[in-house]
Amino acid sequence: MNPNWQRANIQLAASYLREVIAKGADPRAKAAYEGLLDVLDPARRTVRLQRERAAIAAAVPVQAARERRATHERRRNDRRKADVGSPTGVDRRQANRRTGRDRRDNRG
Repeated sequence: MNPNWQRANIQLAASYLREVIAKGADPRAKAAYEGLLDVLDPARRTVRLQRERAAIAAAVPVQAARERRATHERRRNDRRKADVGSPTGVDRRQANRRTGRDRRDNRG
């Protein structure tokens, strides 16, 4: 296949769709036109997708930094000020955790 004739056909179809769009804004024709231009220039598609994703990310509401910070500080202060101990009420750790032997030594 010769990519030159393919490119010429895509450009011809894009120019026809441009005329159709100029006469009346048909959303399908505009989408097809954008798709043809993306085929001709792949970098254009990348830029368009990045722009769309940025617009979607900007539309998502973000919790205010002050609210996030207040929640974090409240949690931190509660845990550090009060020594509440083990959540189960029983301390599972042994009093003397070091037995004197090297655990890396597998000889016993």
